[in-house]
Amino acid sequence: MPGPAQSVPEKMQAVVCHGPEDYRLEEVITPVAGPGEALVRVEAVGICASDLKCYHGAAKFWGDENRPAWAETEVIPGHEFVGEVVRLDEAATARWGVQVGDRVVSEQIVPCWQCRYCQRGEYWMCGPHDLYGFKRRTPGAMAQYMTFPVEALVHKISKHLPAAHAAFAEPLSCSLHAVERADIGFDDVVVVAGCGPIGLGMVAGAAAKFPARVVALDMAPAKLELAEQCGATLTVDITQQDPVEVVKDLTDGYGADVYLEGTGHPAAVPQGLNLLRKLGRFVEYGVFGSDVTVDWSIISDDKELDVRGAHLGPHCWPAAIRMLESGRLPMDRICTHQLPLERFQEGLDLVADGTSSIKVSLIPA
Repeated sequence: MPGPAQSVPEKMQAVVCHGPEDYRLEEVITPVAGPGEALVRVEAVGICASDLKCYHGAAKFWGDENRPAWAETEVIPGHEFVGEVVRLDEAATARWGVQVGDRVVSEQIVPCWQCRYCQRGEYWMCGPHDLYGFKRRTPGAMAQYMTFPVEALVHKISKHLPAAHAAFAEPLSCSLHAVERADIGFDDVVVVAGCGPIGLGMVAGAAAKFPARVVALDMAPAKLELAEQCGATLTVDITQQDPVEVVKDLTDGYGADVYLEGTGHPAAVPQGLNLLRKLGRFVEYGVFGSDVTVDWSIISDDKELDVRGAHLGPHCWPAAIRMLESGRLPMDRICTHQLPLERFQEGLDLVADGTSSIKVSLIPA
């Protein structure tokens, strides 16, 4: 049985997008869970680099010049979150195996389950591609309450985790999917570019594969120290050392077997192509704010590289949740800032600055 529903206010506080750099805290009608849906009280919502790109109006985030240059207006942002179920019916309980009072996360994509990709089981590449927080029909979590649609993918997570840590399941699942795409072997030398939230998750995921080496690259000593705690066997401050030379020296001049790109910085692409060995594997996860130009002959004629993309975190949520619940990651240091909802602008600015924060979360009390 679903359990007794909790009382819910008629109105709530929410951040609402009105266009590029025009997000406002407003009082809006609290959503209502329809048949088969769930109403969830949001405990924490992380601010992602893609949230920031949409806030600044980066059309490239969508990959489609015909789409608007930001998330749809009148939509509530936020796609990495955790919350408590407050209302749902028997159909939702049967589908998701959750009840009122359970703490839950939901995968960032809400698949249609009808398109070619969904029908083939490739739901994370769903054609309509509804993501929480970017379209009006799937409002996000920068609010006190949100609903999970019938089509959503839902997972339970421990109540013993701090809320900001539990919301990290989303970026961690993305990192683990990138690691899965890399097909890491025991003898591989793996290089991870960037030690932000995605990169640190990549380091932890790669280390869990027990390769020969996990090399982390960044410009911030504090982030490199965190990478060591996540499992990096070697860290390189790229402001002090040439990472290509370091990796070549480490591998008798051959280069790394795997390169995981998690920065979204254009310079990280040629860097990876140059430090990989012949027949190496390049996995791209970062979201770029501008075009990236490289010499494609490196990929073909010079090295015959495998270049693979990675998108979202399909099939990796249970592993991400287990990793968080295990306590093996330094989450107190990764989750650097927890702010009330009304300080959302400060949170966006912290993510934009990037020097004093790693994972910034809003707590919609």
